[in-house]
Amino acid sequence: MRDYIEAIILGIIQGFTEFLPVSSSGHLELAKWLFGDTATASDSFMMTIILHFGTALATLWVFRAYIWNVLKNFYKPEGRNYIWMIILSMIPAVIVGVSFESQINVMFERQIIFVSIFLCVTGILLLISDRILSTEKPLSPIRALIMGIAQAIAIIPGLSRSGTTITTGVAMGIDRREVAQFSFLMVIPLIFGKIAKDAMDGTMASGGTKLGPLAIGFIFSFITGVIACKWMVTIVKRAKLSYFGIYCLLVGIIAIILRLFVWTS
Repeated sequence: MRDYIEAIILGIIQGFTEFLPVSSSGHLELAKWLFGDTATASDSFMMTIILHFGTALATLWVFRAYIWNVLKNFYKPEGRNYIWMIILSMIPAVIVGVSFESQINVMFERQIIFVSIFLCVTGILLLISDRILSTEKPLSPIRALIMGIAQAIAIIPGLSRSGTTITTGVAMGIDRREVAQFSFLMVIPLIFGKIAKDAMDGTMASGGTKLGPLAIGFIFSFITGVIACKWMVTIVKRAKLSYFGIYCLLVGIIAIILRLFVWTS
């Protein structure tokens, strides 16, 4: 029963924090630590991937009309260009994921100080983002690739993927609504690709995490993800990210204090 309760809480955390720029992976690692989770790095990473799968489907659901319009107009230049930009944005994360998979897994093994430091970095990035006023440029292939590089760096737990990519896009002057939408869509192929790879090589079947908790976590991450995704587009458009920046700084600092002076195990 404890596994299921933990999965529900982790699913809710993932659903909200995937779209809010506060680092879903960082919050998941902190939550697992507070729960006293003793899963191996690979099993912990598997739960993280499944929860991300739920929010990826939430993204597809929220933007289903826009995605369908892009696919329907694939024969037109604008449709092909958008898909090409999605592909470009994936390349850096694919290279990093394939080349450093074992090192990435280690980062998901209760590295609390490490995670907390990068939560503080996320907070600083978000505070900077709201101070950028000129955001009228269109998305372009080179800008999509640069956002992809930011996404690859944000594999680090504690560094918000959406916060990092949105801040990067806004810093390049891209329209805030467009950059938020692209930020959410660019991660979907990567998550589906990771799930397919783990399913084919037997990683999912060989993991110690039970299927029941994984399924429950997935369901709750999807439901809360739909709610948070709709909310986040409005927040980015209104340039209200600094509030989340302050939150990330506070959480990061508090977690460091707790790890060093309260829960030292």
